[in-house]
Amino acid sequence: MPQLIVTTAKGETHVLEAESGITAMMAIRDAGLEGLLALCGGVCSCATCHVHVDPASQSLLDEMSEDENELLDGSLRRNEHSRLSCQILITPARDGLRLTIADED
Repeated sequence: MPQLIVTTAKGETHVLEAESGITAMMAIRDAGLEGLLALCGGVCSCATCHVHVDPASQSLLDEMSEDENELLDGSLRRNEHSRLSCQILITPARDGLRLTIADED
């Protein structure tokens, strides 16, 4: 099972065993980590699953969609490493992906 390394907004780091085929949002939510609201349930209609991808992990991800980009534009916490965790699919190729849960707006 691929590992997902997640740092909470409080700075606590957790290594999650994530099932291939689910999203990073689902893995974080199922692990019970605080700070990721994921209000829309993963349908890319809000930005409450906002994460910052570690620069060393950026190359593991696909380019973001226009919808994801537009939703992130509304976030005060957006930076060049911002993504929506509901749009990050866990795969064996993404083993070791590092994310930090963004502070709430």
